[in-house]
Amino acid sequence: QVQLVESGGGLVQPGGSLRLSCAASGFTLKQSTIGWFRQAPGKEREPLGCITSSDDSTFYKDSVKGRFTMSSDNAKNTVYLEMNSLKPEDTAVYYCARRPGYSVRPCGPWGMDSWGKGTLVTVSS
Repeated sequence: QVQLVESGGGLVQPGGSLRLSCAASGFTLKQSTIGWFRQAPGKEREPLGCITSSDDSTFYKDSVKGRFTMSSDNAKNTVYLEMNSLKPEDTAVYYCARRPGYSVRPCGPWGMDSWGKGTLVTVSS
């Protein structure tokens, strides 16, 4: 059974950093594309970036480019989202999702067939 579990969220001060994890089970990361998304209160779910662990190809949305970095550990079947220089507007529930295949484009909800339940990130002083 395909399963994705996010962890690592919490409360952080503006300017701080967090690393989120997306632990995958029931499938092999190398055969899939993983996308990171977030949804702030009252807003639509927003794609942040996508990664294929087969060759570590990445695609980032402009809103997080330069501040957020994705990586993968195939031995642990886990994908990470390193978030730096966090701002209050980064407050949201963060999700990872899987799409079978190897392309980071298009990076969005299309074709994502499994989703985690999310982890809450709150950026506040």
